[in-house]
Amino acid sequence: MTPVEIYINKKVVWKEELALLRSVFKGLPLEETIKWGAPTYVFKGKNIVGLAAFKKYCGLWFFQGVLLKDRQKKFINAQEGKTKAMRQWRFYSMDEIDLLLIKEYVLETMAHIENGNEVKFTRNTKPLIIPLELMQRLSSDKQLEAGFNRFSKSKQHEFAAYIAAAKRVETKVKRLEKIIPLILSGEGLNDRYKKS
Repeated sequence: MTPVEIYINKKVVWKEELALLRSVFKGLPLEETIKWGAPTYVFKGKNIVGLAAFKKYCGLWFFQGVLLKDRQKKFINAQEGKTKAMRQWRFYSMDEIDLLLIKEYVLETMAHIENGNEVKFTRNTKPLIIPLELMQRLSSDKQLEAGFNRFSKSKQHEFAAYIAAAKRVETKVKRLEKIIPLILSGEGLNDRYKKS
């Protein structure tokens, strides 16, 4: 049994829908794999579409969905303001699954890859603003400062945003105390979640 078959067979709800969605990809020149814990289909080394099931729906994720025409208006941007290229197509029942339209969208995606069309991702260029509480602690603890400076800019942003998001000074201090051991051990704020 393949990893994708194992993924589908573990589902109590949406098992039949996932198997039906998977059938669209089986006849196409796509590599089937598991990425981020879900079935993902790759064409010429590029992730093109993934499928997954949740409590209330199952769906497809087109990694470069923003490039597709989507004349039928099936796509949504699940994280407006954050997600640039990826688009979701959600199914709430078996009868909503249109295999021919899905195949059309997959073939259009493959054509974009063949032509070198893709949305390029840019790194976070926002300036790093370190909250006062963290700044004071870093300046008084050289070991902590060295640990913080070993992180990439994006991980430094995560630490700074975590503290800055707190409204009360007491909460900021508690959050600071929580991240100090992480910084000293070289562990990013969200590393534990990314592993699971």
